[in-house]
Amino acid sequence: MVKIFVVDNGGQWTHREWRRLRDLDVDTKIVANTTPFDDLVKENIDGLILSGGAPRIGLEGDLGNCSEYLEKADFPILGICAGHQFMARFFGGEVKPSKLPEFGKIELTILKENELFSKVPEKSIVWESHNDEVEKIPDSFFLLADSENCKTQAMKHKERSFYGLQFHPEVEHTEYGEQIFRNFVKICEK
Repeated sequence: MVKIFVVDNGGQWTHREWRRLRDLDVDTKIVANTTPFDDLVKENIDGLILSGGAPRIGLEGDLGNCSEYLEKADFPILGICAGHQFMARFFGGEVKPSKLPEFGKIELTILKENELFSKVPEKSIVWESHNDEVEKIPDSFFLLADSENCKTQAMKHKERSFYGLQFHPEVEHTEYGEQIFRNFVKICEK
């Protein structure tokens, strides 16, 4: 059984991320973002989700030991909302207040085929809840998806299995959210 932990960064939907994984028969639990990396390694995890966080935390906040996870991990990591923004900042990208903050349903456009979006159509409805966004992706990443008002909805590291999503695949309103989680589980199984 694949084992993927959810790092709690104080987001409102962290339990939904955990629930999505549990419903897919993943061995999962929520861990504090202060958990030492070595403790995660001892658990023999196959992947990690960096949850969303409190308002503005992706823009300027510190997410506990998330820097250490991104620096040392040799397993896949999925950053969601503030986790995505923090990942971008960690690798040298820029996060700024959104010109038009998004809350609710928006249309996602997939720009580049990738295993994270396997069986997800080019255009679908996803759920947003953010005041800040990735303005410039890091040089070590490439863009996977955008929306009308947010140019970095999804990104992937060029060499490592690190993904960032601005939108929330864990909520029911995201049409293909379960499929995205299924795809991330498959990535972690490799």
